[in-house]
Amino acid sequence: MTDETAPVRFDTKIAVLLRDDLETWQRLNVTAFLVSGLGTAVPELIGEPYADADDTPYLPMFRQPVMVFEGPKELMATAHTRAVGRGVTLSVFTSDLFATGNDRDNRAAVRAVRRDAMDLVGLAVHGPRNAVDKILKGASMHR
Repeated sequence: MTDETAPVRFDTKIAVLLRDDLETWQRLNVTAFLVSGLGTAVPELIGEPYADADDTPYLPMFRQPVMVFEGPKELMATAHTRAVGRGVTLSVFTSDLFATGNDRDNRAAVRAVRRDAMDLVGLAVHGPRNAVDKILKGASMHR
């Protein structure tokens, strides 16, 4: 097998954890919001721009897969504590954000609640594979 055909392995993992009681539209919305910040915090996660055979340009995307998991409310809090303790890159989405309509209000809603009192519905993490696996221990793959 040549280097060009060898499977690509990543030292890190991008993962999203969603609370298992969300509606489908909420799951999709929360996932999109959560991962949107990872590329700005860790620019090397973003690959090169795309182009089709007609040279139509397309935006770059993450260089590695995004794994999506789900779990109950209690696991959200546990995973959040683990992520903060391990110092991984982390984004959060609280239930309060479903009632806001812009970035300023979103940030104010998160700022208004202490870390241990947040009603988390989703979080995204990026870090070493083993650290992310430990943070998400107890979660199941989203179905």
